[in-house]
Amino acid sequence: MEVFRLNEVSFSFPEEEQIVLQDISVTINEGEFVIIGGASGSGKTTLLKLLKKELRPTGDLKGDIVFRGKPVEEWDGKRLIEQIGYVFQDPDNQIVMDEVMQEIVFGLENLGYSNFEMRKRVAEMVHFFGVEDLLRAKPSELSGGQKQLLNLLSVLLMKPRVLLLDEPTSQLDPVAAKELILMLERLNKETGMTIVLVEHRMEELYAMADRVLFLEKGRVLYNSTSREVIARVYQDETKQLLAYLPSFSRLYMEFESNPILDSIPLTVKECKQWIGQDAKEQAVQPTVPGKAESSPFLLQMEDVYYRYKIDAPIVLKNFHLTIRKGEFFSLVGGNGSGKTTALRAGLGSIKPQRGKIWFEGREIGKMKDSEWLGKIAYLPQNPRTYFLQQTIEEEMLINHAHLKAEEAERRMNDLLETFGITHLRSRHPYDCSGGEMQKAALACMLMSEPDLLFMDEPTKGMDPISKQQLGELLTHLQKQGLTIFMVTHDIGFTAHFANRCAMMFDGEIAADGTPNELFKGNYFYTTAINRATRETRQAEVLTYEEAVAIWNVHETI
Repeated sequence: MEVFRLNEVSFSFPEEEQIVLQDISVTINEGEFVIIGGASGSGKTTLLKLLKKELRPTGDLKGDIVFRGKPVEEWDGKRLIEQIGYVFQDPDNQIVMDEVMQEIVFGLENLGYSNFEMRKRVAEMVHFFGVEDLLRAKPSELSGGQKQLLNLLSVLLMKPRVLLLDEPTSQLDPVAAKELILMLERLNKETGMTIVLVEHRMEELYAMADRVLFLEKGRVLYNSTSREVIARVYQDETKQLLAYLPSFSRLYMEFESNPILDSIPLTVKECKQWIGQDAKEQAVQPTVPGKAESSPFLLQMEDVYYRYKIDAPIVLKNFHLTIRKGEFFSLVGGNGSGKTTALRAGLGSIKPQRGKIWFEGREIGKMKDSEWLGKIAYLPQNPRTYFLQQTIEEEMLINHAHLKAEEAERRMNDLLETFGITHLRSRHPYDCSGGEMQKAALACMLMSEPDLLFMDEPTKGMDPISKQQLGELLTHLQKQGLTIFMVTHDIGFTAHFANRCAMMFDGEIAADGTPNELFKGNYFYTTAINRATRETRQAEVLTYEEAVAIWNVHETI
């Protein structure tokens, strides 16, 4: 049975010449698991919001959207709210209450459910999610990943027939992301819930998806099963979507002399079976350069302790970290482990209750703001909080009056072109997609040419091609002398571009080393391709690019 049917749907925002969606004709059936991919700004989020009448953006909509055999406009509002659940890309946009428990039951209370029914549903779902210890907390005290789980829990309490999710794993650590994906699979298979998921982290979704849709400039480029989409991408001469495919599938299509559609591996297990298990020792070159041991220390944090309230748990304890000039350092760890707090302490936005922090050998607390703040830049986890001006162009120019007009204009144009957002210069930042806003905020910060760049989840909301471009840009800036302190859940991005990384656990650094030292051999804090190539007859690798560089490309597997 059809759940959604879209007939020649087109959409454009008010006073915008660009058409966001063009002639979309798609059918989503009962119980399907559909993933939607595509570049930032291709229309994915807009398409998803059109399916949820209450969230439909203002603009010119043409075509028909039918839900369960009846136009969406003809459905009773309450009935539609219950049947179609939606989880936002930015969790802060969905939270409205001051306490977690109040947030959880907010929707049920508004729909008039009895106390008995609410208590029954809450008890079941809270136990399933394992968030009993968060019920009395304030949402503002939660990490980005915990907020996302809270939103999903709140939506599932409504028991929707259809669940729409906009990049739900973007702020989750690898373990939490894996648990969320497996939970969505269980919901789909055990309850028959229809799931439509917009995502950039698609590596492990192909195996469970019934159908994959790719959008390009507002049009449907591909709409088929996972293996058929992979094969069609390779048949395309431009191969423009290769970066969106699972690394195991790319290896198979590149190295298999006679690829067979039904044999394309979509999981670690299938990839291992294809490669073969007769392990042999092979020399593996490091993915990225090692530590810059000869460079002077730029940032030093020693014996740092911090808690947000006197009766709250300690977030940082006995925290030690040194970052050398010119390093690309990445800090990883679970949601709530203290990564963002460590970054905020390092940039001086919070003052530790104990410990000292030095920048270029001088204690931050004893430096003037002009001596310290002018040399750093900070990209927050939510880039929306950065913007104050009406357009991206105004934001880039407003705080850089110290530059000559011609120099500022030239630098702005170079950055806009580098990030591929020249067409957004006159747009309000809030009218951009999540990935576009992330790139715009980073471009604004780089206008000042900082010595040390702090970034909190910089790849959140970015498509694979944009992430590759960001990594190459950061590497270029690093070679020019920029030092980078990045907090991220993106293990693949870290493995590919960071010089050094560390893993946080329980408020302190648990392990510190190169990506090869830190990630190889792990179950979860590693890349999918590393799990697939471990203990096989080919060399163990962290990235697809490393496999291509090391494996014998002339050998038929």
